[in-house]
Amino acid sequence: MDYNSMFEQAIAALKQEKRYRVFTELRRHAGDFPRATRYLEDGTEQDVTIWCSNDYLGMGQHPDVLKAIKDAADTYGAGAGGTRNISGNTRMVCELERELADLHGKESALVFTSGFVSNDATLSTLGKLLPGCVILSDELNHASMIDGVRHSGCEKIIFRHNDARDLEDKLKRIDPSRPKVIAFESVYSMDGDISPIREFCDLADKYNAMTYLDEVHAVGLYGPRGGGVAEREGLMHRIDIIEGTLGKAFGVIGGFITASENIVDAIRSYATGFIFTTTLSPVMSAGALTSVRHLKQSNVERERHQERAATLKRLISEAGLPLLPSVTHIVPVMVYDAELCKQASDTLLDDYGIYIQPINYPTVSRGSERLRITPTPFHDDAMMADLVGALKDVWLRLGLRQAA
Repeated sequence: MDYNSMFEQAIAALKQEKRYRVFTELRRHAGDFPRATRYLEDGTEQDVTIWCSNDYLGMGQHPDVLKAIKDAADTYGAGAGGTRNISGNTRMVCELERELADLHGKESALVFTSGFVSNDATLSTLGKLLPGCVILSDELNHASMIDGVRHSGCEKIIFRHNDARDLEDKLKRIDPSRPKVIAFESVYSMDGDISPIREFCDLADKYNAMTYLDEVHAVGLYGPRGGGVAEREGLMHRIDIIEGTLGKAFGVIGGFITASENIVDAIRSYATGFIFTTTLSPVMSAGALTSVRHLKQSNVERERHQERAATLKRLISEAGLPLLPSVTHIVPVMVYDAELCKQASDTLLDDYGIYIQPINYPTVSRGSERLRITPTPFHDDAMMADLVGALKDVWLRLGLRQAA
């Protein structure tokens, strides 16, 4: 059996569909975000501006965060030393969990190595701990949530995106005695829309279901202390489990859940994705802790971030480019074709030094390919003018669809 040819065929299929990804080697400049250096194959370098980072507030470059990381390396060393069950239960990660529980107004929190792991481990464990459980999942939930539901082994029901009426229709058909979990996100990162959290909580109360809210693209960014959309709307107390990440607005790495003490203790005790994974290092925990504490107290970054996103949306719309309407910080510019989306991305990078990765299937459905732009507080007016000018040129050169 020729195993190598099977892998070769798998890669060839991606290339045939025009969605094969080539990674760009970059070096971010500490203190000079969003500028970076691109390393080309011929050994030369190119100055680029990053326009698609999930470090939404630039906290990965914040001097207090960098100092905390350096101090922690000197104090604790590099690694955690093992899993939490063996020797990795460091003081720093415990402090981080207490800070996250406070952020979301919950009794307890649990830190994982990534947001993907926190979703997968928690949802899969919930389904196994609740006999006869049914998980109702929004059709546009993140892959990590989909995997978690799948790995739970319990029955799953998919409801139409952000559709409370469809969700209720499906809840009505479930035996009232069965445990139920409604799993959804607050901010959906490809379209930039927000879920009807209050309506979903009302349905959870009516049909005796648990609520599981992914705030990955909202923590740090929304609410008076950065607790997310649920905090902004005064609904955190109605959510059973709030999940988030430390790798986006907080600028470091890691994932977490916050919930009641019993829920967190059960996940801690049963989730294989937690039990058998080396703990987040005290170095990264210190950086995340500093970032969370800073954004609890400071609204400067959030206010500037929202202004920058609104300004860029206005400029793109005025340029006649096909902007997908968004009520959040996400700025999707539609291309509607995988091959053309890759060409647009490559041209922006090669000719203009503008780095925006193409978004295609399976992240979005076929035919809805796009450039997903994420302005930060550090993208100034000159950068925005350069970006919009480059987009107009590329749209003209490639004959891409204009705004309707």
